[in-house]
Amino acid sequence: MAEIANDIDAEIPERARLRIYLGAAPGVGKTFQMLEEAHLLKAQGVDIVIGLVESHGRKETEALIRDLEIIPLRQIPYRSVVLKEMDLDAILARRPRICIVDELAHTNVPGSRNRKRYEDVLELLDAGIDVMTAVNIQHVETLNDSVSRSANTQIRETIPDSLMKRADEIVNVDITAEELQSRLRQGKIYAPQKIEQSLANFFRKSNLNMLRELALRTTAEEVGSRASAYLRSQGLEQAPLPEKVMVCISPRVGTDRLLRTGARVAGRLATDWFAVYVAGPEGEERNTDAAENERMEDYLRLAQDLGARVILLREKKVADALIEFAKQEGVSHVIFGQSARSRWDILLRGSVINRFLAEVRDSTIQVVPMSPKR
Repeated sequence: MAEIANDIDAEIPERARLRIYLGAAPGVGKTFQMLEEAHLLKAQGVDIVIGLVESHGRKETEALIRDLEIIPLRQIPYRSVVLKEMDLDAILARRPRICIVDELAHTNVPGSRNRKRYEDVLELLDAGIDVMTAVNIQHVETLNDSVSRSANTQIRETIPDSLMKRADEIVNVDITAEELQSRLRQGKIYAPQKIEQSLANFFRKSNLNMLRELALRTTAEEVGSRASAYLRSQGLEQAPLPEKVMVCISPRVGTDRLLRTGARVAGRLATDWFAVYVAGPEGEERNTDAAENERMEDYLRLAQDLGARVILLREKKVADALIEFAKQEGVSHVIFGQSARSRWDILLRGSVINRFLAEVRDSTIQVVPMSPKR
């Protein structure tokens, strides 16, 4: 984090910097390492404060918190109780050089200015305050499906991948699966009554190894992407022709899976991507079902959170609209959901995918199975 502090006296203010400590699972030591480095910065005279840190009762973490300035938490009445949240306004008023914000994927208490803590972080960055924060790999939105399947659990709190790309530094805090299980058994992660259940589910060795691989791969991809961008900016590497990704979305259950797949593909290709929805012509809306309309609104919000350019096309024939858009934009990758239609229906009415294969020959077509449940 030394480079974050070096520009304190610069005449031209630089963009506020974001450092993310990324871990494979709770208990790997993200917060501990973040606080250790905070003490080094404080010793160098850097104005650094704690906006919020969750110690989870871990004595080592609590010991590192004591000697750092802490911005008192805001108290918010909620359902006959008073809950505590990070006081964003107090931090903005204090204007430290660096603020520590733990638990990046956290959902704020109703009544807070922002719904998610990562939105608080973005506001701090916009105000010119550098941020050090921590998050586990299962909370990255596009990895949600993979982790949920492997861990057999639903991860409900996520951050958009665009936040990982916004980070100036990503520090992967990694320990072996065996060491992490040992920490769990010693009561250093969860309360004793949760240990056996955790070992049998999320903290299974196979799941932890998968999460470690995801965390390492994500860090490597971000580092590689930054290095490649730098080389191109210096004229040291020929910039390739840009790839373009298009995800064809609808109100169908499981479309969120398509969007995460599209965001992952776009991330690997280091390119922008489109989430395209074909509505009926003006005055001829396709969906009158309230549940479908609500689902569609959720999907459009998710697409924006994942960094897509959301495109609404007005056309009676879905295939014609999608094919024309793909040709016009030079789309190289197209992602469809698996059709729920019968073979007989496809024979009678035709298939959008078959039309694409016949008419858009320069595109790669990917068909993703749709989840049977929401």
